[in-house]
Amino acid sequence: MIFPPRTVVTVVEPSAPTAAPAATTVRVLVAARPLPAGTLLRGEDIAVRELAEADAAEGLIRDSAETRTELGGALVRRFLDKGEPLVLGDVLRPRDRGFLAAVLMPNRRAITVGVDAVTGAAGLIWPGDRVDLLLTQTLDERVAVLSRRVVGETVLHDVRVIAVDQQLTQGAAGASASPDGRVARTVTLEVTPEEAERVAVAAQLGRLSLTIRSMAIETADPPPARRSVFGGDVSPALAQTDPADRPVGARLRIIQGDDRQDIVFP
Repeated sequence: MIFPPRTVVTVVEPSAPTAAPAATTVRVLVAARPLPAGTLLRGEDIAVRELAEADAAEGLIRDSAETRTELGGALVRRFLDKGEPLVLGDVLRPRDRGFLAAVLMPNRRAITVGVDAVTGAAGLIWPGDRVDLLLTQTLDERVAVLSRRVVGETVLHDVRVIAVDQQLTQGAAGASASPDGRVARTVTLEVTPEEAERVAVAAQLGRLSLTIRSMAIETADPPPARRSVFGGDVSPALAQTDPADRPVGARLRIIQGDDRQDIVFP
């Protein structure tokens, strides 16, 4: 008996669909808030956004610890909206040539004052902060009674800080960014030519201190007239040590060659 040939049927199992490769993303830096031209960048001015590698245009600043350090105190060249990516051409980094001159407003000058942990607000001053500059000096006992020998005055009102130490000017992360944690020793201020002269003279008269102004928008009222604050204004007990209404005596200057002597008459 002859059987017909068998037909072999091969069943092919459908293969699982191949997953598409995940898109590669990069982290780029963007403006965390609207940044006007001339802004000196601080950490809170910068945010991070993830973009597809294909969408990351040339020149966008990639996020890294080194990049954030370099951008500390960098100058924004043009207005940036919130969320707008930072491009290398939009900022002038502190290590770039001409940085200090570019930071200055027209007809302004840069002058540096020495500070310590106390006079420099404990190292918490950043470029872009607004400050007042105070002068404290001790007058000669021959021309001032005890309660009026120590006097404090505001030399500059509402000026902008443009650099803190040479280290911060070169892009360090903060005023105490040195490896040993040293507090800033110098602060550079943006002033007018006349204010620069006042600072130079004040530095020879006594001790300079900085006070940080609030970031909140202040009223348009003119600042109060500057007045001197004497030791007797701060300490009533000190004022009571002086005779009432004691006049300051006349002075006579005697010059003998290169020698000068002041004599005060009671």
